[in-house]
Amino acid sequence: MCVTVRFLVVLDADSTLIRNEVIELIADEAGRGAEVAAATEAAMRGETDFATSLRSRVEALAGVPTASFERVLARIEPTPGVADLIAAVYERGGIVGVVSGGFHEILDELAPRLGVDVWRANRLAAREGILTGAVEGAIVDAQAKADQLAAWAAEHGVAAHRTIAIGDGANDLRMIEAAGLGIAFNAKPAVRAAAPLVTSRVDLSQLIPLLP
Repeated sequence: MCVTVRFLVVLDADSTLIRNEVIELIADEAGRGAEVAAATEAAMRGETDFATSLRSRVEALAGVPTASFERVLARIEPTPGVADLIAAVYERGGIVGVVSGGFHEILDELAPRLGVDVWRANRLAAREGILTGAVEGAIVDAQAKADQLAAWAAEHGVAAHRTIAIGDGANDLRMIEAAGLGIAFNAKPAVRAAAPLVTSRVDLSQLIPLLP
């Protein structure tokens, strides 16, 4: 039986789907959390090229054991209202995607727990259970996020005007611009200035009335 998908909602992960920045939590395991947090903030404000910044920040993770991901997962806080928003999307015949500049190693555990349908992120290179400080493959940057939104919409037969993109950082701007409705959520100033819709309260359930 073919089920018609009425619309698609795509969220960023860090500081949108969840309240944390995962790379900072992993960096804490290497004692470099503050250093990486400062670089992440600059990247999210759009002050540095995202791909270049990510590679530099991932270098700081070299030597962290992959076994520490369990501690990282235990520290993650879903954003208030995320369960209500996802439930409302399903009730109205939509699907939920997450596209992240973060990492599959965490999102592969987190996304199913939260009821997300599809997701994409970067992958951390590891050797014998230790992070090497490199990213595997092409980096999920701003253009990759916009392209993934379009690809998921095409795959599920959803028209572009029935897509919603939600994000906070500069690397979310292209997918926010590409979506039928782009929402700056808990966003940095550059994103707030460019997005067609801005919300300040950190509660995803407030977006339910905007669903088709």
